[in-house]
Amino acid sequence: MTSTADVFALTRPAHVDRAHLVVDDLRAVSDFYQNVVGLSVLEKAASGEVLGVAGLPLLSLTTERGVIRAPRTAAGLFHTAFLVPDRAALARWLAHAAEAGVRLDGASDHLVSEALYLSDPEGNGIEIYRDRRPDEWTYHPDGTVAMATERLNLQALVASAPQTQWGGMPDGTALGHIHLQVGDLPQADAFYRDVLGLKIMARYPGASFFATGDYHHHIAANIWNSRGALKRQDKMTGLSDYKVHFNDTGALDRALAAADAQEIPVTKGTEGFSLLDPWGIGLTLSARS
Repeated sequence: MTSTADVFALTRPAHVDRAHLVVDDLRAVSDFYQNVVGLSVLEKAASGEVLGVAGLPLLSLTTERGVIRAPRTAAGLFHTAFLVPDRAALARWLAHAAEAGVRLDGASDHLVSEALYLSDPEGNGIEIYRDRRPDEWTYHPDGTVAMATERLNLQALVASAPQTQWGGMPDGTALGHIHLQVGDLPQADAFYRDVLGLKIMARYPGASFFATGDYHHHIAANIWNSRGALKRQDKMTGLSDYKVHFNDTGALDRALAAADAQEIPVTKGTEGFSLLDPWGIGLTLSARS
């Protein structure tokens, strides 16, 4: 059985743990993540659900009265990225998507990974990807990593798919990274690098990619649709918050000290330390005891 215990992205000093989306039509969105993406319902209530793989929570969906549909230009989610264990799993998902008539938004070879893109019924972006081995990545002298956006040969990928029945996302699937829409890149750098302590691993025009432990990125931020975006409104659909888990408690302590130094309000709760980024996107910082 494949496990997430040795997944490179998750063994770094910090990594993304779970995302929380506010949705308008809970049933339609949940059905999509189950039937198209391949997640399973782990917890269920009238106002929300928790979905994941093999008992591992990856995505929370909630709804309430009076939700406001977020415009495409709002700060929030660019995509939630589900990391599958290997290329065979990516190919099998693509074969499933083709059989189901799923429309892809894109497909790219990023040198460090191969990625497929789509959107849920409310326009929330989704990436399904597999990583190449870190020893196949190219690191620059300054420690950043070579990334690109090249054409992915979908025909060859789907042709390599195992001839097995689709049974949902395989064990070992994780939330590999989260990609945000923000209003200003220098502000994003100041928060994710200088407060959370993540390193800028790559830059594209209009985007920064942040990570710990030499991963290509755990969090990305771009202004491609959202330049100048202000704080998110209450009850807005899309990304409400997400969790960042620290394997290194020292890194968590440094992030909390940096937040305190910049007078960023932090609330301690049962699941960790909660705060907001400059656009009102919530984060919970946690570490296992």
